[in-house]
Amino acid sequence: MDIQDYQEWVTNFYKKRKWYDYNPFIRVNFLCEEVGEVARAVRAIEIGRDRPDEHQKASSLLMNDLEEEIGDVLDSLFILADKYNISLESIMSSHKEKLINRYNNE
Repeated sequence: MDIQDYQEWVTNFYKKRKWYDYNPFIRVNFLCEEVGEVARAVRAIEIGRDRPDEHQKASSLLMNDLEEEIGDVLDSLFILADKYNISLESIMSSHKEKLINRYNNE
């Protein structure tokens, strides 16, 4: 699946669930929550959770958790982009150009 197809699919999915109806300000708060969950997943992989009330997960499960949380972050970004009618291809292209121009002399 390419990125444009996924953006269209996730937008339709969120609309069916009525999650798309949240305004961008609320959506950014959801994004921050999901980024925190990515941080928690990375911590579990890198240094552990050190919680006596939790069992240590297998490495493969920790990686699955991280993949899931990164997916949630991407979905939030895709929805924000859609709400502002910005294509992901446009974002990637302009960001690549910005980096090339900024670091051209290195």
